[in-house]
Amino acid sequence: MSECKSAKNAARCSCTYEPCGRKGVCCDCLAYHWRNRELPACLFPGDVERTFDRSLRRFVEIYKDQA
Repeated sequence: MSECKSAKNAARCSCTYEPCGRKGVCCDCLAYHWRNRELPACLFPGDVERTFDRSLRRFVEIYKDQA
């Protein structure tokens, strides 16, 4: 299995939720959000990420017309 590059990932993580303990550990972040029917912050534009609405519905709403 590949080694986690958490320090490198954390440096480019766009999540603004400061008490998050999953920053930089993308596999844990993705698993956490997917359990909640959400996607992680890195898949949303900054203005949307700051609303903390990480729902699948919001993701589709943002990107549905982009090809």
